[in-house]
Amino acid sequence: MNNIIILFVTFLALSSSSRAADETETAFHYKKGALADPSKWSMTKKEWKICGTGKRQSPIDLSPGIARLVHNSTKLIQTYYKPVEATLKNRGYDIMVSWDDDAGKIVINNTDYQLVQSHWHAPSEHFLNGERLAMELHMVHKSEAGHLAVIGVLFREGAPNAFISRIMGKINTIANIQDGEATIGRLHPKDFGWDLTKFYEYRGSLTTPPCTEDVIWTIINKVGTVSHEQIKVLVDARRGGYEENARPAQPLNKRVVYLNEQHVRSTPSSQGQVRIN
Repeated sequence: MNNIIILFVTFLALSSSSRAADETETAFHYKKGALADPSKWSMTKKEWKICGTGKRQSPIDLSPGIARLVHNSTKLIQTYYKPVEATLKNRGYDIMVSWDDDAGKIVINNTDYQLVQSHWHAPSEHFLNGERLAMELHMVHKSEAGHLAVIGVLFREGAPNAFISRIMGKINTIANIQDGEATIGRLHPKDFGWDLTKFYEYRGSLTTPPCTEDVIWTIINKVGTVSHEQIKVLVDARRGGYEENARPAQPLNKRVVYLNEQHVRSTPSSQGQVRIN
């Protein structure tokens, strides 16, 4: 009798774990044809309805042909970063760098946006001149009021990326571990290596559910490189079915996109500034 009870309890536990895993796997997905692939996000949860009905969704296809060219416009982006302790986390659908609270900020139109996390998508989410690239980095910033500003950096397959090279060993330690974490020591956000000499800027949304339309996007025009091995490490660290974690391009819907060209190079140092519209 005791054996029967033990087996029954074990069965319930396994069934519960299986259901929990299934719910996690299908909360949202990227694989075409999956239960909650991008075409079904708006129907998966009522809170995600805007994923299908919104008019300012991201990502989009960026090109000079759709952009309004701006030369040193009158509104400022200022960057204030410094080295802090950082933690690597496997969220299942991506690999994320979580920064300490004092990592720094950007200032857009006199509003402070604190750097909170960075993560990668492979392939890229935004298109550049009709091309989907190998990878995209998102530097996510948040204002005190909860509004978001994201800096996106695109990469083609080529020479290794220096920042990813530094943390590849740590990525491997949390590969295939849902919510696995690893401390990666003291890092400077500028070590990602991007600059704001030329960039696209537009108003859009989160590229994952709930697809909230409250994001200022800044996409660096200069494309970096990442090696095949580095792409594989980041892809292999994600759970099955999330090997590609990029949302399809969304309609522009008559939004204004700015392409800002700077006469003076500006880097994400401890104190730099760039003008945008």
